[in-house]
Formats: sequence, structure tokens, C-alpha cells
Amino acid sequence: MKFAEDFVFGGATAAYQCEGSTREYGKGKVAWDDYLEKQGRFKADPASDFYHKYPVDLKLCNQFHIGAIRISIAWSRIFPEGKGKINQEGVDFYHRVFQECHKNGVEPYVTLHHFDTPDALHSNGDFLNRETIDAFVEYAKFCFEEYKDEVTYWFTFNEVWPIATNQYIEGTFPPCITYDITSAVKSMHGMMVAHAKAVLEFHKGNYKGKIGVIHSLETKYPLDPNNPEDVLAAKKEDILANQFLLDATFLGRYTEETMSVIQDLVKMNGGEFSVDAKDIEVMEEAAQYNCYLGMNHYQSHFIKAYNGENEIHHNGTGEKGTKKFKLKGVGERVFKEGIPTTDWDWLIYPEGMYDMIMRIKNQYPNYKAIYITENGMGYKDDFEDGIIFDEPRIDYIKQHLEWLLKSVEDGANVKGYFVWSLMDVFSWSNGYNKRYGLFYVDYETQKRYPKLSAYWYRQVIDAKEV
Repeated sequence: MKFAEDFVFGGATAAYQCEGSTREYGKGKVAWDDYLEKQGRFKADPASDFYHKYPVDLKLCNQFHIGAIRISIAWSRIFPEGKGKINQEGVDFYHRVFQECHKNGVEPYVTLHHFDTPDALHSNGDFLNRETIDAFVEYAKFCFEEYKDEVTYWFTFNEVWPIATNQYIEGTFPPCITYDITSAVKSMHGMMVAHAKAVLEFHKGNYKGKIGVIHSLETKYPLDPNNPEDVLAAKKEDILANQFLLDATFLGRYTEETMSVIQDLVKMNGGEFSVDAKDIEVMEEAAQYNCYLGMNHYQSHFIKAYNGENEIHHNGTGEKGTKKFKLKGVGERVFKEGIPTTDWDWLIYPEGMYDMIMRIKNQYPNYKAIYITENGMGYKDDFEDGIIFDEPRIDYIKQHLEWLLKSVEDGANVKGYFVWSLMDVFSWSNGYNKRYGLFYVDYETQKRYPKLSAYWYRQVIDAKEV
């Protein structure tokens, strides 16, 4: 089976991970700036220096027939304080980037928020604070109008659940709070309200383009499907990480099943969660105007029942076998025999992507379309005289594309696929030894080298088959 003629093949990036110039050209501070400096392990500057090298990267897209690029706008490049004064230098930079995209025949798919709330808002509660929601909507409105002639495809947020869990449960993103399920739930709800309000502004503005949101969706399987306790643990984690957000996106409200589990988890955490009726009104109205869902998918999880205390260890170094995730009242993520993992303990199980796509198709039949907006393999690439043989990455992507095609064959409307990442970029909690790119970046010289995977991807694009 072949990909459709209009199927989109792209590469994905994110502003803070690739641009560099984190405090230059009028850009405002984000929480990551101080956090990384305090840690002293690595910083996101110059990263891949996309701020200066974007013509090189877009020319590579053209040469390798990559017809689309995911780019995020750094909110604090436009509004250094999150609202109020505009930084014209930042506004002009993205005009130049989008114009260079079109010059190279590369369609920009633009994300408004990719883990980088301006520090002035982040330090005041981020999306737990209604002020941040309002500021995001004003920022979104500005971008819709400013770039209406250059951008057709928009996403509001990238990965709502990872933002919430990494900030408030796993503690690997600033403000580095751990095991606070209540704040994670409230944060996710705040972002979904902000998403809904931005979608309504986009619709009201009658812009020619399309808009959606990106969720990181990982299928949750009970370790033993015949054990009711494992089944319940998997269901709880699925509702917390997936269904809560899918309900908000496609229904504009939370089902009784979703709210029952969420309320139990919040109460167990000593907190409270109530939903304002006005939020639901806004979310329900916006749900009909989502043009597509962006789905980031890297791995799935096998869950077993767990009754102990919280215990999470994040594998940020690539030391295989060190990851732990045991969440009180939810369950424990476990490795399953026969399923390989990356050096960062991410399960390689491409069937999980198929199962999630089909779940969305069946559970939320109003979904319209899906783009796989991130999928790829973090790998310790060997660089030998400018030659990078990354066969494991090719195998990973190939398997996922095959399961994607199977989902299309089985009736799902999947419109595109973006490799994470276009070129090597800074990785939030891993620094620079975890590489994902089709193009190797020598961070000292900023020279790009196509990997074997880049040549393979071009063949797939040209043939429209794997």
C-alpha cells in the first residue's frame, strides 16, 4: 500500500531546542534559561543555531524533498514579558523564516507554545493562573493576524500532558515539583481552555488556514490483561495522560468515566478539582472547529498494579535500564519481555501508534484528521569522517510508517508524518548526547551532515512507500 499523493512528509523542530540566541535580539527570558544555568550541565545556546542557520536547514529540506517543517514560535521573542510590549525584531525574524520556507517549497506547520512560556508568566503559576491563559490568547491572536499570509497550518500547544507531568509530577521541567497530580490536572485544564479560546479567535477571524492541538499520546496496556488490577491501573494512567485531553479536545467536556478517575486521584493527593461551567461552554464550542489533531508518539507503556509510594527516576543520560515510574494510586510502568528499548528506556512498540490512531477514530468519530507530528528515535550517533550510519533509526521509522499505513488501510484519516527531528537539536533533560535528527549537527562548527536516515527518508518520500 502506498501513501496518498497529498500525504505530507515533514521534519519537526522547536524554537528553544534549535534556535539558540536565547537572550539575544530582544528575546525575553523563559524559565529554562535560569534552570539550565543553575544545573550547569548544558544550555540551549547555540543549540543548532537555527536563528542564523535556517536558510541552510530549509535548503536541506528542499534537497531531500521534505515538503513540510514543524516550527514553533518562541512566545518571548514576540512578547518578551508574555504580554504588552512587542519585540519587532522577533516578529521580523519569523517573517524571514516563513518566507524562506516558501522559497524552498517547504510548508511551515507552526506551533504557538512548545514548552516555553515567558518567565514573567511562568514564574507566576504558568497555566494554573488565568492571567497566562488570557495572555496566550492575545499572543495567538497577534500571530494569526501577523502571519496570515505566510502560515496556513497552526497548532496551539505541543504536548499538554508532558508539560504537566514534567512540571508537577516527574519534576524534570521547571518549577520541578514532584507528585502533585492536582496541579498537573489543573495545568492541563488551563491549557485546554487556552487552546479552546485561541481556536475560537481563529474561527472568528475567518482566517484561511487550519488549526489544531498536539498531544503526546502513549498507549497504555495492562501488563496482564487477565488481571483486573493491572487493567484498572492501565485505565487510570490512560485517563490521566490521554483520555482527559482527548475528551477536552473532541468533546469539549470530560465524561463521567474521566471525571470519576480524575477526582479520585486528586482527592488521594489531598487536592480539589472543579470545572467552571463557562470553561466547558468555551471548550464545547471550540471542539467543532478543530481541523486536525497533531499526535506525537514515541512509545507505549505496560502498566501493572502498584500500591506503594511514589517513586520516579528519569533516565536523562542514556544509561539503559535505570528508568522507574511508580505513581501512587495509579500504577507502575514496567518493561515487557521481548519488547526492545532505546538507551533512554523508551519501549520500541510501533503497534502502539496504530492502536492509538484507531482508538481515536472509534472513540471520537468527529476527529476529522490526524497528523503524526513527532515520531523518531533518540540515538547516540557515531560520527566518522562526516558519515553517520544510523540503521536503528531507519528501522524504527520504517516500522512506525508501516503501522501508520495499516491504520489508513483500516479507515483512519492520517494526513502526514513529521520525523522528530529535522536536524539534531538540544534535548530538554538530556542535553546533546541524545540525537534525533535526519541531519547531524556538529555543534562546534554548526555544519550539517546528512545521515543515512536522511537519504532513506528521501527515497520513501519519492516512492510514496516504505
